[in-house]
Amino acid sequence: MNLFGVVPVRVIDLFEIVLVAIVFYRLYMMMRGTLAVSLFAGLIGLLLVQFVVEVTDMKILQSMFAALSDIYVVAAIIVFQPEIRRVLILLGQTPFLRRLLTSGDQSEIIIEIVTAVSIMSRRKSGALIVFKRKNGLRSYVETGESLQAAIRSNLLISIFHEMSPLHDGAVIIYGNRIEAARCLLPVSSSKRLGAQFGTRHRAAVGLTEETDAFVVVVSEETGRISVAEQGVIVSGLTPEELHHRLSEVLSDQTVPAGGFTQPKK
Repeated sequence: MNLFGVVPVRVIDLFEIVLVAIVFYRLYMMMRGTLAVSLFAGLIGLLLVQFVVEVTDMKILQSMFAALSDIYVVAAIIVFQPEIRRVLILLGQTPFLRRLLTSGDQSEIIIEIVTAVSIMSRRKSGALIVFKRKNGLRSYVETGESLQAAIRSNLLISIFHEMSPLHDGAVIIYGNRIEAARCLLPVSSSKRLGAQFGTRHRAAVGLTEETDAFVVVVSEETGRISVAEQGVIVSGLTPEELHHRLSEVLSDQTVPAGGFTQPKK
């Protein structure tokens, strides 16, 4: 394809132009309202001056720009360090890259979670742990405090300690990261839930009624371990049973939903 019958233009060239435009637009949206916008505008102005110098063949200025060309890259990295860091963090949080970089073996994560739940169960420390699956949980994540932390048993125990400012609400986990803590969940109004189930259990059921999330609950009153999925709660699990259920969930295997199960006696 020829542009105005003079310059040959390939389809890939048009795609590249659109891609570059999208990249620059996204960068602008990220930097909007920050000092980086003014700095970026100044950099663009400097590049335009350099372009004019090259076109007009100004020898002295060409030599000066050539000497400064290597400094541009270093200066840009220093000046835009916060923005570069932000872009890299956003890229690292994309679901595709997380699946690509996350190991299929989730055994260490499961051990950390089961260890934390077992200790909290013995201590009767109430806990509410949500595992994101296919359905998005962003609206719930945004109600809490963003953590973006590695999954560690000591961290989970600290979060749900009664003196911790984050112990109320739920922890939301996605992949191998703790996304947020102190998140608010919808509370189920189902009449199938007996009086023995408190707010944490009703919140677990409420979330699984609306999403495909898998939720682990530790009772503050009894220390019992429960799991909720698809609006169904199963109570009285042992650490070994929890390990088995988490192995199914974190390996993306479908966990069959049964009927409503009362706590084990």
